[in-house]
Amino acid sequence: MASSFRRYEEHLDEVLQDPAEAAGYLNACLEDYDPVVFRLALRDVSRARGGTGKLAEVTSIDREALERMLSENGDPDLKCLEALLDALGFRLRISIKEAS
Repeated sequence: MASSFRRYEEHLDEVLQDPAEAAGYLNACLEDYDPVVFRLALRDVSRARGGTGKLAEVTSIDREALERMLSENGDPDLKCLEALLDALGFRLRISIKEAS
């Protein structure tokens, strides 16, 4: 009997094909205030939208550097982060903090 279960990565990749879903996912992870969580979410979106090989071509960032940048220990600079987000169809934005 064939299993009807899929790996969660397969489902996540499917969901993250939608730019609105991917943006919501990245924003939710960014709100966690943990840079590792955001980098791993960015890696998920990158994987779902073509992988590091394709993104390396578009961003002109070396594939290995891109993979290091998206690792748990990665430390992307603003220029590389902006290039990656641009290649994925997103951009950084600053908003006013809501009063509590």
